[in-house]
Amino acid sequence: MSVLEVRHVSKHFGAIQAVNNVSVTLEAGEVIGLMGDNGAGKSTLVKMIAGNFRPNEGSILMDGREVVLHRPVEARQHGIEIVHQDLALCDNLTAAANVFLGRELSTGFGPFRVLDYGTMYRRAGEIFSELKSETRPRDLVKKMSGGQRQAVAIARTRLSNAKIVLMDEPTAAISVRQVAEVLNLIRRLRDQGITVVLISHRMPDVFTVADRVIVMRRGRKVADKQIGKSSPEEVTGLITGAIENV
Repeated sequence: MSVLEVRHVSKHFGAIQAVNNVSVTLEAGEVIGLMGDNGAGKSTLVKMIAGNFRPNEGSILMDGREVVLHRPVEARQHGIEIVHQDLALCDNLTAAANVFLGRELSTGFGPFRVLDYGTMYRRAGEIFSELKSETRPRDLVKKMSGGQRQAVAIARTRLSNAKIVLMDEPTAAISVRQVAEVLNLIRRLRDQGITVVLISHRMPDVFTVADRVIVMRRGRKVADKQIGKSSPEEVTGLITGAIENV
């Protein structure tokens, strides 16, 4: 059984049809590259899965049951986490503080409670170790590379034992070495049985790490293929419209 199924969803904003009758199935432990030009509907589709938008039509099912997601916190309760392109990190805080931001641990009795920094540092360190990241819990985010920042954002998704992680352009505007770090982080998530949806304009990244590629154009899904049965040239043609639906 698929971990998540999107059935015939559509979303419009006034007269603008952002997503039109799209169906997608996500299997456990796979990486899906979601590609398309600007305005193709990728981000809108992902935001419906993440609970930011509600579909005007269609349904979303998890483990075979329909779910209605009004807010991102409800998606998180179902095991869906999103890593936004801007990462939403606080530069003046440590890696551990960012991992637990909004979910801080405390210790004490009744109203006499204090933040449990020791446990947060220890758990953050365990997560970074699981991800095989060199990021350290006490490092300040403002001193980190782009790859380390991605590690912090991804580590946050591990607190809730996410089943699905949605990543929006995680390799944009970082160095080649840092891109390799991020792709390795994605592989670590897949190896732990987590489904990753990778929104990207970078063809090499998708063909390096993804198991499957989904292409959208003008709000519609025009392809859903195993990576081994497609090519960068075909995907480029589908994105631009030079090749029709396959």
